[in-house]
Amino acid sequence: MDKDRLSNSRMVYSDIEASESTDLKVSDRSPLWFLGEAPHLEEFVRYLQHIKDQIEQSPEVVVQVKLSGNLLGRVREDFAAMIKAGEEKLHRLGLLMSKTLLTTFHLHSVVIGEMASTKERFTLSQTVAPETLFSTIDLDLGNLQLSKLLFFDGSVWSKPSLVSNVVEYVATEPNEFGIHRVLTRVKAEQEIWNKVVDEIFQVDQLVKMDKKLVHLSRFIKDVFGLKIVVGSTDEARKVHDCLKHITWSHLNLTSLGLISDEKVERLKFIETKEHLDGGHKKASGWQAVKSVVRWADSTFEIQVQPLRNYLAEKERLTGESHVGFKARREALRDELAERFPLFRFYRELLRWLFLAEMGENSLQPPQFHNISIIVES
Repeated sequence: MDKDRLSNSRMVYSDIEASESTDLKVSDRSPLWFLGEAPHLEEFVRYLQHIKDQIEQSPEVVVQVKLSGNLLGRVREDFAAMIKAGEEKLHRLGLLMSKTLLTTFHLHSVVIGEMASTKERFTLSQTVAPETLFSTIDLDLGNLQLSKLLFFDGSVWSKPSLVSNVVEYVATEPNEFGIHRVLTRVKAEQEIWNKVVDEIFQVDQLVKMDKKLVHLSRFIKDVFGLKIVVGSTDEARKVHDCLKHITWSHLNLTSLGLISDEKVERLKFIETKEHLDGGHKKASGWQAVKSVVRWADSTFEIQVQPLRNYLAEKERLTGESHVGFKARREALRDELAERFPLFRFYRELLRWLFLAEMGENSLQPPQFHNISIIVES
C-alpha cells in the first residue's frame, strides 16, 4: 500500500452478494470439488475464498456479506446430498470389492463409544444389511446403536458418546489375497469443514515446515475412506497391484444397482504413497499403501494395511488415553486461531453455516471487525 493511500485510508464498505452461478472452470474449483457434484456449495466456498482474499489484500475494507435464506438452504441441501451420495457410493464400492476379493464375508457396523463419566472406551459390533447402509448415513447409524445403551459407573447412569464408527466386511473363509477384512469410514461433518478452512487459508503455507501438515494438499480427498486389511506387507503390495488392474464386469455392477460404464468399471488412481517395510515407512510405525482414486465421479482414499499394524492402530484408538493425530491437528488449528483472528472467524463461520439449524432459535452468525454477515429472507 502506497503512502498516499495510507494517509487517506478510510473504511470502505464493499457489499458482496453471494452468487448462484455454477459455471466454473476446473482451475477455479474450491477444495471440495473432488468430493462430488454440489454446484451451489462449490460456488459458495469459492465465494468465501474471495472474501478472505479481499480482506487480506485490502485490510481497510469492511465487507458486508449478504446471504439469502434461500441460497443458504440450497447450500446446506447440497452439502447433505453430497455426503449422502458419497457414502452410498462408498458402500457400493465396499460391497463390490468384497464380492470380488473375498470368498464369503459378514457385514458389521462397528462402533467405538466412550462412557461420559469414566472416559472408558468400548467396541460394539452389530450385523447390518446392505440396504441399511444405502438408506442411513454412517453418523446416524453409529448414534442409533449407541442410543440403545445406558452405562452405570457405580453412582449414575449415562449415555455413551460416539468416538468413531466403521462398516466392516469380515472374511469368513481364506482367500487368495490374504485379506482379513474390508472397512469403510466417513469423516465427521465437523472435520470436513475444519479441512475446508485449512484449505481456504492454505494452512500448509502458514506452517509449511511443520510435519503435522504435510498431508494437506490443494483439495479435500480423504472424506470417504476404504481400508483393506491383509496378513503381510507383501500381500499389501499384491492387493494394491490388483486394484490398479481390476475391471468389473457388467454383471458385477448391475448386481449392485450400478449402471455399467467406464466411470465404475475401473478405479482411476490419482496418487499413491507406500509406507511399508523397505519403502517410505513412517517413524510412528504406521504402515500402509495409501492411494487416492476416482470412481463413479467421486473421490476415495484407499489404504491397504498389514494386520499387525491395523490391530496396533485399533488398540490405540480404543485406549482411554488415546491422543492421536486428529487431536494434535486440532490443537494446531487452535494455536493458529489465536495468531490469526480471520482464521478463527472462518472456523466459527463454517460451523454456523453448515452445522447450525436454521430457524428462529438458530444462533446468530459470527461477526468480525471487517466482515458483517447479513442474512436476508
